[in-house]
Amino acid sequence: MASPVQTTIAPGRVEVRTRPGISRTDALLLFTALVWGVNYTVVKYGTTRLDPLAYNGARILIALTIFGVMAARRPGRRPIARTDVIALLALGLLGHGVYQYLFAEGVAHTRAGSAALVLAATPAFTAIIGRILGVERIRRRGAAGIVLSAAGIAIIVYGGARQQSGSPMLYGNLLILGGAVCWSVYTVLLKPFTERVSLVDLSAITLAGGGIPLVLYSLPAMTATSWTHAGWLTWGAIIYSGLGSMVLGYLFWYRGVRVLGPTSTAIYSNVQPVIALLASWVLIAEVPTLWQGFGAVTIIAGVLLTRS
Repeated sequence: MASPVQTTIAPGRVEVRTRPGISRTDALLLFTALVWGVNYTVVKYGTTRLDPLAYNGARILIALTIFGVMAARRPGRRPIARTDVIALLALGLLGHGVYQYLFAEGVAHTRAGSAALVLAATPAFTAIIGRILGVERIRRRGAAGIVLSAAGIAIIVYGGARQQSGSPMLYGNLLILGGAVCWSVYTVLLKPFTERVSLVDLSAITLAGGGIPLVLYSLPAMTATSWTHAGWLTWGAIIYSGLGSMVLGYLFWYRGVRVLGPTSTAIYSNVQPVIALLASWVLIAEVPTLWQGFGAVTIIAGVLLTRS
């Protein structure tokens, strides 16, 4: 029987884990992978019914409101250093402003499954960035995995470029690739703050840093949208993406970064492509392509090498 291990997750708080085994944090990250995997199809559906900027602005506004209320009503709040607030706002601009824009626009211009597969390389990017910043070490096998992941992305992007009809998939895949890099940088740089700022405050401040500018940027599209004619399925997609994907997803993801570290948390994104492909196949009849199959095998093999 494995002995319990205490992992400090915040000043004065510890989570007791056993090795080997699945902790509550692992279970929450698996749930997050499920929610985010389905979210590709949800966003794809929503952005075909609404302008991508209007859809994205609405879901971010929902998340901003919920996090703002949670932060204001949370008892026993500790003061946060002004330098931390400024740094978190800047990180939020990258992780919530730039990333969310690239994500929504990218999914709108490519297949939901392809978007999930390109983002599956996030753990490899996280490892590279962590190594550059001195947070992670990359061994020879890890370097080989990174090369494989890059090859898998190239396969998917090339496959998108070969599409002769519909949306410009190459453009969408490249947007998603840029989003993956932004999210990796954001995850690595966020790690120190998760150890001294509560998850609710962390979520509220970072989302404000990126979400408020993005909502303001999306206002023209939002005001031009006839929300009363959006339909209940479209509103359901907006609520799912705002409440499920952003509020619950971010809280659980930040907990993983604090308890397990950025790279170990990022590995759970490997589950998302499988869920995304199945969900897009079942819900919107997006049949997986041969290029997606080759890319998926290559990316996942590369990520597993990187993590091992």
